[in-house]
Amino acid sequence: MHADRASNASVSELETVTMGDQITLRLPREDEESEFLHAHRATSPEVPYFLHYYVEGMAFRDYLRVLVERRLGVNVSPNFVPATFLFAFLGSRIIGRISIRHSLNEQLERVGGHIGYVVVPEFRRRGHATEILRQGLRIARAPLGIERVLLTCDDDNIGSIRTIEKNGGTLENIIVGADLSKPKRRYWIASG
Repeated sequence: MHADRASNASVSELETVTMGDQITLRLPREDEESEFLHAHRATSPEVPYFLHYYVEGMAFRDYLRVLVERRLGVNVSPNFVPATFLFAFLGSRIIGRISIRHSLNEQLERVGGHIGYVVVPEFRRRGHATEILRQGLRIARAPLGIERVLLTCDDDNIGSIRTIEKNGGTLENIIVGADLSKPKRRYWIASG
């Protein structure tokens, strides 16, 4: 991974991509806090890690600043890597989010991968995950400079398996271990 490219990429390059079904990947504006909270509350009971780095009651402006810092590698703990975290908008609604890790550490190479994505429950089963991942792969390639992207998912997650395979994912292996509640599939995708 080319961390320098990710750090030097402009905010606008990393925060706005519009393609396909009018889905836009970007950070919310400060005046979109209510939509952000709606997506958070709708998704977090099922997916507690929907929002990375968010602490309940945190000022929205502070959360947006933290996301920019994490993208730049500022205040990143030793077990984490810089990551671009974006929300998927369809019109004015947040329909999901994506996190693109700029590099892999040992744990991410085993089970986390470069990209994680979640679709808000009310927007599932409409093909949005496929489009969010497709756009995320383009961001991984340029401006982040990641040529091969690792994605992982639970072996029984049919929706994620289909999403990854529709985006060109090639299964490398399925891993098991005492630290895993379920077997994990590991896929590679050329981001270009």
